[in-house]
Amino acid sequence: MSRRKRPKEHANHERWLVSYADFITLLFAFFVVLYASSQVDHRKVGRLAMAIQVAFQELGVFPASTTQVPIDMSEPMPFSTVQAIESAKRNTDLSHVSSATHDSLAAAASEEANLTTLQAELQQALQHEISLHTVALHREIEGLVISLREFGFFDSGSAALKPSALPALDRIASILAVRACRLRIEGHTDNVPIHTAQMASNWELSTARSTELVRLLILRYRFSPARLAAAGYAEYHPIASNDTAQGRAQNRRVDVVILSEHIVTNSVAAKAAPSKPSPAIH
Repeated sequence: MSRRKRPKEHANHERWLVSYADFITLLFAFFVVLYASSQVDHRKVGRLAMAIQVAFQELGVFPASTTQVPIDMSEPMPFSTVQAIESAKRNTDLSHVSSATHDSLAAAASEEANLTTLQAELQQALQHEISLHTVALHREIEGLVISLREFGFFDSGSAALKPSALPALDRIASILAVRACRLRIEGHTDNVPIHTAQMASNWELSTARSTELVRLLILRYRFSPARLAAAGYAEYHPIASNDTAQGRAQNRRVDVVILSEHIVTNSVAAKAAPSKPSPAIH
């Protein structure tokens, strides 16, 4: 008995329509998303456009105009218009940043010029003391430093200023009195321990010398106390080695630090900033 032949299946040439329909559906969804993302809140954009227009007119960039920005338009604002407004806002912000940067650089250059002029005046006024190495001038990050060496201004182990040091202090004070710069008076010692009836340690000695100079600036030279600060560092901020007599002599000093304006500004800002509460310990 012969087998029955299975009829030949005909290929379906219309199956591509299924894939095509899926593609068209996805393409439609894609354009719907694009259209939706191109529409923005026209009220907010209208307010922003009006604010930018007013700001530019106040700056004199654009002439005054009576043109009103439509706030309640029936159609959403075109995306190209939104891009133009956002571009103008970015340019305004960049111009403000550039202006602030220029002002900061100009202020820094002016401050540097003032310190350079001040250093030249002090060098001229103190050239005799500088030649004797009783006074030294140098620049630090915080500002200009006038180092008054112990052997020119104080007796060993004493916080009292020598009468012979007053002429030099008179010249320093006359130059600083006409300026508004802040001053920090720092006392320093070498690492040789001290224990006398007047001074129990180098901490007391360094602090007593700095406060003595502050007292003189207030009483004799009429400096405002708000301009002054005193600090004692004992032997812990040396500028030379304590292994030699010459190095120890350099470390025994009182520094008059003429603070740069940006140091004062940062310090004031740090004090004004609210402190974070300490974490609770359980």
